[in-house]
Amino acid sequence: MDPTQGPRRPSSPTIYDVATACGVAPSTVSRAFSRPGRVNAETAERIRKVAAELGYRTNPLARGLPTGKTSLLALIVADVTNPFFFQIIRGAERVARKAGYTMLVADVEESMETEREALDRVIPLVEGIVLATSRLSDSSIRVAAKQRPTVVLNRVMTDIPSVVTDNERGMRRAVEHLVELGHTTITYVAGPEASWVDGMRWRSLREATYQLELRARRIGPFQPTVAGGLAAARAFGATPTSAVIVYNDLMAIGMMRGLTEMGTRIPEDVSVVGFDNIFGSDFCTPPLTTVAAPLHNLGAFAIKTLLGQLASDAPRALRPALLPSQLIVRGSTGRKR
Repeated sequence: MDPTQGPRRPSSPTIYDVATACGVAPSTVSRAFSRPGRVNAETAERIRKVAAELGYRTNPLARGLPTGKTSLLALIVADVTNPFFFQIIRGAERVARKAGYTMLVADVEESMETEREALDRVIPLVEGIVLATSRLSDSSIRVAAKQRPTVVLNRVMTDIPSVVTDNERGMRRAVEHLVELGHTTITYVAGPEASWVDGMRWRSLREATYQLELRARRIGPFQPTVAGGLAAARAFGATPTSAVIVYNDLMAIGMMRGLTEMGTRIPEDVSVVGFDNIFGSDFCTPPLTTVAAPLHNLGAFAIKTLLGQLASDAPRALRPALLPSQLIVRGSTGRKR
């Protein structure tokens, strides 16, 4: 051995090592693990015993690739650092594990290009896919759905199963709450242009303000992050209103921080409402009024829907699953002065 190099790592035993030790063909070893009923019981038991002694482990992923049965599911999220996804991931993972599946989580960092690359990589490995707040076009999602069963989260498509929160009802409750506090003009702080739910929330706000004879305007788009909220605060400061509804809680928290640094008092000068009720929305100062989404249930129901596709060849139910939303009133909203 070259004295300048460390000791070589011993290679893992292969199917051929087990076959040689047992005096059988490699194909017999393969069948003993993948189709034990086709191997003599005594021979199969000897093969398993020798394999254990040698430290040989089967690779279920490699064995499953030709059939597509890998017991793996993929959950693709827009930004894993956003607390919005914490409970979604937890709910999805628990249902997947209980059903005997392992879940792969891919973070695509709010990038359509990264999301496409992630899909290309996971499609050959997994049995099904959940796209959580995808930024891809409908046509790109349909391409993926033709290759593996797919469920979209927080987005409605006519031909692919989807799970969404009742954004319309949640927005209506937020607007009614601000009306009760005396506000007559509301600014909507928009999130990413590619976000389906952003368009839905803006449309719901316009409908609610029209019916209640209020004024509404929109600024943005901004990144759905604290930094995006800080940028929104600067834009809002040029032409402020007494109330704002923000695309998500992270942006709302960033916006409150930016407004406070500019000398604006919350809620005395501006009332702020967020969306999602993420972990930490009640830790900020003041605590954030927000439209709560059932995040754990969103993830769990998405995986249940996906498992239903995998378990049946029956036609898919394409009507979107609509989960309830709820307004949680905290200290960031107050009576108009």
